[in-house]
Amino acid sequence: MKPTKEEIQKERAQQEADIVQCLKTLSAGGLILYPTDTVWGIGCDATNAEAVKKVYQLKQRDDSKALIVLIDSADHLDHYVVDVPMIARELIDVAVKPLTIIYEGAYNLATNVLGDQDSVGIRIPNDEFCHRLCERFGKPIVSTSANVSGAPTAKTFADIDPSIVQGVDYAVQYRRDDHASRHPSNIILLSRDGTFKIIR
Repeated sequence: MKPTKEEIQKERAQQEADIVQCLKTLSAGGLILYPTDTVWGIGCDATNAEAVKKVYQLKQRDDSKALIVLIDSADHLDHYVVDVPMIARELIDVAVKPLTIIYEGAYNLATNVLGDQDSVGIRIPNDEFCHRLCERFGKPIVSTSANVSGAPTAKTFADIDPSIVQGVDYAVQYRRDDHASRHPSNIILLSRDGTFKIIR
């Protein structure tokens, strides 16, 4: 059954209200809880080391583990990766499912986001809400699963531990009643020479 015009307008209004609040929170160095193109995620400004530190603390996670970040377009990859291999765009274009690519030689990001060899996992979400949020924020946004480290990944909002919901500065209202089971992205490790390895 197709949604009515009123339902569509209501959904768009909710998205807009959430995006405005997310932008305020991210700009102030706070944490958001938001639906992504995969599972619900904890997010922050990926260029703000203090904000990133809060994410590790909330997840009770070792900060030696890197975090995934979202950007709005492949055109902005070279703002955060020194040498973007030519094949990167092809991998992004042919991906059927959400795809996170780990690049070597990241820069312009908080150092506590990065992994070995200054690597970083970047995903360009097709999801309308995420894409609009990334586009309007204008900077990469951390996206890590909304669970305490070691606990199962929450596939719906109802599955999220209350300590996570209460521990962020703003929890998005949009898509809370979506009970579709979602899964983490596929992950590819892409070397500077263009060779790649499927991680997940």
